[in-house]
Amino acid sequence: MNSALPVSGSALSGHLHLDCDVRADGVSYIAHQDFRAPIHIGKGHVDQGQLVLNIVNPTAGFFDGDQVDTLITVKPGASLVLSTPAAARVYQTRSGKPAANHQQFRVEENAALEWIPEPFIPHAGASYVQTTKIDLHASASLLFFEWLAPGRVAKGEIFAYENLRWELDLRVDDHLIARERYNLCPDNHSLEALGARFPAAHYLSVYAAGIMTRDWPAAELDALTNENISLGHGPVQHGVHVIRALCSDSLHTRRLMEHLRRLLYAHAGKIPPNLGRLFS
Repeated sequence: MNSALPVSGSALSGHLHLDCDVRADGVSYIAHQDFRAPIHIGKGHVDQGQLVLNIVNPTAGFFDGDQVDTLITVKPGASLVLSTPAAARVYQTRSGKPAANHQQFRVEENAALEWIPEPFIPHAGASYVQTTKIDLHASASLLFFEWLAPGRVAKGEIFAYENLRWELDLRVDDHLIARERYNLCPDNHSLEALGARFPAAHYLSVYAAGIMTRDWPAAELDALTNENISLGHGPVQHGVHVIRALCSDSLHTRRLMEHLRRLLYAHAGKIPPNLGRLFS
């Protein structure tokens, strides 16, 4: 770990660089790690043949000007599950500068990655930029969750943030498969779709590829839409599938995420690894 802590004014600049490889006996392990506040990683464990790691932000959350750069590489044949034990929060910007989170995931030949964080909660007046790049080998497997909350609902902060810019590129063998660009701001029409059905909608997104899509549970997914959940799904290209859902509140979002995880693992003929926090 690099102990140096760059500080610019009151802002932090941190990073996480992580390589997951596989030993001769088939057990995945961390071959390289380098991290700096506000990022820390917990002690990993192996469950169901996958290495499980929790990524922790030991600070209160993101403040204006904070920046985190993440590079995760899953080497050929390795299997990695990354989770977070607590929600990510971004606070009101004091200077007008956004907090920034730049993350890149590389999943190489016959490797597997699951990314399942707790919700992202933007506080009132927050400004935040997140860029995500996912590069998959054609033989790789992926299960990638994202959960965006409307704000601190109990405090009455519903879509009260200043601005969220959300970007994602997913490539398979250097072919661009999916590109997302969201620029969410309460001062324009950009939040209308999120609040059209549920006044305080939580947004859940899932990308799946490889073994996680070989037996796609289309009928079971279609049956999940109800008075508290609006869900759609479908194939993209190169074996990649996507699920999108709006939920009425955090409880229904959490239950849906748990159910989707169990469902997709079951159709892949696998048992979900224990994350050591929310899921069995």
